[in-house]
Amino acid sequence: MKNLTDPELSVLLNDTESDRVERKQSLKGDTPKKIRQAICAFANDLPDYNKPGILFIGVADDGTPTNEPVTEQLLISLADMKTDGNILPPPALYVEKRTLNGGEIAVVTVMPSDMPPVKYEGRIWIRIGPRRAIANGQEERILNEKRRYKNLPFDIYPFHPAELSDLSRTKFEDEYLPKAFAPDVLETNERSYEERLSSCKMIVSPQDSTPTVLGLLALGKSPQDFLPGGYIQFLRIDGSELADPVMDEQDIQGTVVDILRRMEEKLQAHNRTAVDITSHPTHQLEQPYPLPAVYQILYNAILHRIYENTHAPVRVYWFNDRIEIHSPGGPYGSVTPENFGTPGITDYRNPNMAEVLKTFGYVQKFGRGIAVVRREMQKNGNPEPEFDPQPNSVLCILRSKP
Repeated sequence: MKNLTDPELSVLLNDTESDRVERKQSLKGDTPKKIRQAICAFANDLPDYNKPGILFIGVADDGTPTNEPVTEQLLISLADMKTDGNILPPPALYVEKRTLNGGEIAVVTVMPSDMPPVKYEGRIWIRIGPRRAIANGQEERILNEKRRYKNLPFDIYPFHPAELSDLSRTKFEDEYLPKAFAPDVLETNERSYEERLSSCKMIVSPQDSTPTVLGLLALGKSPQDFLPGGYIQFLRIDGSELADPVMDEQDIQGTVVDILRRMEEKLQAHNRTAVDITSHPTHQLEQPYPLPAVYQILYNAILHRIYENTHAPVRVYWFNDRIEIHSPGGPYGSVTPENFGTPGITDYRNPNMAEVLKTFGYVQKFGRGIAVVRREMQKNGNPEPEFDPQPNSVLCILRSKP
């Protein structure tokens, strides 16, 4: 993302007619909500400018600085709007403090999305001249059409051997849609089944009903018929080596939601609670692993794994002294083996899968999974989690509580 120069920003700041700009005096009141709506609208780029939209925080409507303190907390609050899970798929944006028109101003630069439509709280916001609005059916179709000519991530590639009948309409209409869109949007919905699938990136377009990779993984009746590696291999081993006896094994298949639900049940069954009646005045319930930490690594493995040109599953090996979770595909984009796990550094190999996991409630906020794992392991008395990112895989080791 190329930052605009001060002269370029000044031109936009002082141009009160530009529909690529929003100005806000502060973050008070309902302004954060309006800023998220604007981020969503700029990311959708309905006029097809192919240029960034800019939000100026700390200025009046005429571009005059209001001298609102541009603190580190203000910048963090603005940056968090990208990853707090309310705008899906996560937009590309950059937050910085600049000095313009003689005062300090917070500047949010929002790039047009390669994967429109982008939604905020289940609504597709667009920019119409100087105002924001919720997209109608025709505008939503325009955004869907724009997506076809972009450089798409693999999770919304068309999967040509598959057909519309390979997707579960019941799962889509009864489970996914009520979670993905606000109730008022669904009530006024006059779109066809194919138009709704296309809007959610489950098929290529209303005219081309070929399922996408995402559609098969989220709604497929039998996803592994098309993506053989899209499952989890679970082993419970009675020992500390792979050669030791296997107590439980299962290949867990289905849609990503089916897989995660069944894996959560499997992990709960094996994470047996012990009762400590000696070291405390009252008995204490103890578990070898904090399940929120294990779940988080599992969600990350599903979200960040590579699905392209591989038959390798996510592997969960539970030994007597540790759990190993192997995810196919190494670090991606701005995440490298050197900065892996660093707070605030995140990227998405499968950004639309992130939207599905958020919609179904498996992800609340993005980019904070490893921090959650470390916190939960420490609270439970477990050793620090271990990560081994390689070019073609990522291994996480969670060691049992002593």
